[in-house]
Amino acid sequence: MKKMILCLIAAVLAFVAVRGSAEPNAPAANSPVERGKYLVTILGCNDCHTPWKMGPKGPENDMTRMLSGHPEAVKMPPPPKPSGPWNSSIAAPFTAFAGPWGISYAANLTPDRNTGIGIWTEDMFVKALRTGKHMGTSRDILPPMPWPGYRHMTDDDLKAVFAYLKTIPPITNHVPDSEPAPPPPAPAGK
Repeated sequence: MKKMILCLIAAVLAFVAVRGSAEPNAPAANSPVERGKYLVTILGCNDCHTPWKMGPKGPENDMTRMLSGHPEAVKMPPPPKPSGPWNSSIAAPFTAFAGPWGISYAANLTPDRNTGIGIWTEDMFVKALRTGKHMGTSRDILPPMPWPGYRHMTDDDLKAVFAYLKTIPPITNHVPDSEPAPPPPAPAGK
């Protein structure tokens, strides 16, 4: 019983933290763009969608390419074969990932009309994060994108993230298409 109460308290505190009332640095609720900027920051969107560079203290986000996805100039060789308990790999710019799901590349989230989300509608963005489908209807969004967790965000929060993304500088950057893992071979004799 005590464990259940502690879990319930933890769940309520987590909900309050995400909604904003317990956020010491959260923007005013009446500014969707500021709320979106805050959410993009705390959700770690830059961790994968902004290429990394080597800084004075080690790897850091290259904010001159903020949220532009896997750099088109970085052509990736085939990923290394999994070994032992290591079943996935991450490329040096931290924007390409390989594992049992295939190979995925962080998308360009800038409002560039040809290579980013510039032609996306708010509805498409919300559907993409609710369904795990690119543009809300097409190919699967592959790991490590944590859309299964993000799909539980409120409509207002997802719309705020989209509103903020539409305000950042557009960056033309053609990200390669993800490559889902091939289906497993059919059992012999069938």
